[in-house]
Amino acid sequence: MKCPFCKCTRRDRVVDSRSSGDDRVIRRRRECMDCGRRFTTYERIEETPLRVIKKGNVRVPFDRAKIFSGLLKACEKRPISNDTLEEITDRIESEIHETFDREVTTAHIGEQVMDALRHLDQVAYVRFASVYREFRDLNEFMDELKTMLK
Repeated sequence: MKCPFCKCTRRDRVVDSRSSGDDRVIRRRRECMDCGRRFTTYERIEETPLRVIKKGNVRVPFDRAKIFSGLLKACEKRPISNDTLEEITDRIESEIHETFDREVTTAHIGEQVMDALRHLDQVAYVRFASVYREFRDLNEFMDELKTMLK
């Protein structure tokens, strides 16, 4: 660690160490052994931003708001609270971060949303599926309904 005062890189000692905020950062109070002055450093985990692979192999940053927005549109005018949609979004986001290190496909995210909606509300599920699966005609839509009714 380089002392910000004397620029010495040889020695310092940690005087105090404690968690900061949400336990994702450690605050360390250090003392330079050459000049005796104290300074503070912060240590945090280096996070690699998660990217989403869209159709056509375009990569964009992961955005949980897009999951919530899709759920919100599918559940419009349905008796489902925003808190429930936030919980589903949290669950999907957690699963994605636990399963993938760097990249996740939109197909995986879409399937997770569809699975959650299938158990939550059939109308919302059909709404989301009709957009996500891009049904071209009524027969494809009916096939999806038939699988749901089994």
